[in-house]
Amino acid sequence: MPRYRILIAAISLALAPAAFAAAPVQEFTLANGLKVLVREDHRAPVVVSQIWYKVGSSYEPSGLTGISHLLEHLMFKGTPAVPGGEFSRLIAANGGDQNAFTSKDYTAYFQTLEKERLELSFRLEADRMRHLLLKPEEVAKEAQVVAEERRLRTEDQPEALTHEQFQAAAYVTSPYRHPIIGWMQDIQTIAPDDLRNWYQQWYAPNNATLVVVGDVEPAKVRELAEKHFGPLPSSNLTPPKPAVEIPQQGERRIVVKTPAEVPYVALGYKAPTLKTAAEPWEPYALAVLDGILDGGNSGRISRNLVRGSQVAAAAGTGYGPSSRLEELFTLAGNPAPGRSSAELEQALRAEVARLREELVSAEELSRVVAQVVAADVYQQDSLFYQGMRLGALETVGLGWNRLDDYVQRVQAVTPEQIREVARKYLTDERLTVATLEPLSLDGRRPAAPGSAMSHGLR
Repeated sequence: MPRYRILIAAISLALAPAAFAAAPVQEFTLANGLKVLVREDHRAPVVVSQIWYKVGSSYEPSGLTGISHLLEHLMFKGTPAVPGGEFSRLIAANGGDQNAFTSKDYTAYFQTLEKERLELSFRLEADRMRHLLLKPEEVAKEAQVVAEERRLRTEDQPEALTHEQFQAAAYVTSPYRHPIIGWMQDIQTIAPDDLRNWYQQWYAPNNATLVVVGDVEPAKVRELAEKHFGPLPSSNLTPPKPAVEIPQQGERRIVVKTPAEVPYVALGYKAPTLKTAAEPWEPYALAVLDGILDGGNSGRISRNLVRGSQVAAAAGTGYGPSSRLEELFTLAGNPAPGRSSAELEQALRAEVARLREELVSAEELSRVVAQVVAADVYQQDSLFYQGMRLGALETVGLGWNRLDDYVQRVQAVTPEQIREVARKYLTDERLTVATLEPLSLDGRRPAAPGSAMSHGLR
């Protein structure tokens, strides 16, 4: 996959449903509001357990940006029953692995274990759902860790820094303008009481979904969920006010000047998602358009800009149809040696213009659809990504079965629909352009290219 794909590409890949007959999902809800999704997969004696909370950086007000990510770090720092560090030690001692991540729309925690160890996962997750200590000294220490993470992954990474400024320029009222990791001044001033209030507000069974995939029996999963999560109290939830992005009045441009080895340019067009589209077919047409431009070596960008005109050293696109709010359809890349950012920008814009003007051929459309189906089959080999698909769709409010007909809908996209969404959404009035102008490194070690779009797991 080209390195300029969307920020959480792993999750987006998990969103296409199985092309083969996957086991049905069993769904039930505990009395306290916790939703539980179970899918049996008996190919190996392994189980993946994931807990998803409906809270991420898009829920955060100004002044508290990064609080969801900081709380994710602190979730490993102990409860009265499980001291700091003991959670990870117990999972490892039982032959499992675990991690967590924060995104714009959700925060998730997961473990992969031998099937007989599932109860351990439930016991530990239920305990820290409501009993986290949040000691002031741990808060201060972890805030320093996150601040250093921000320095290393954003401020010292020219493309990541540019992408952050790009997002902030593209959005005016949408909370997607805030970085997931938070602005530095907020990270350094978040107080223990802020975190405690955030934790109590959002970390509740009626704001969570438990996803279990693997060699399990749904009845046994329900019994264990009732035992460990059932006694936890629910919360009075106040969902965030709708944050609709105001209409853009024309093209926006920013320039970021920072020490860097190579230039970088990013173009972002405001585009609808499955939750925000006026017409239900539009996100599917945009997803196919994404594949036409950046479908591996046969995609137009690779074929025409990297290998053809050689105006780009590397380039690609990104689009997240399952986001909770309106997204950006992004094209980004590095100009080839001897070529300028302006030349690359014009070449990218020319590819977009061609899609507005010409119909995609039946052969090219067939190739992209075949890639979607192939990726769908391969990803279902992973219990983890089966769970990711279920949890992400449920948590953004689409419903876990929202994309059961994804392949059929992609196959139904027509060349005329691709041209229509290009004409409607990939226009200069909806465009933001960011250009990185490298300053002298002055002996600093250059950051690896492609970091701008990689906010992954810890």
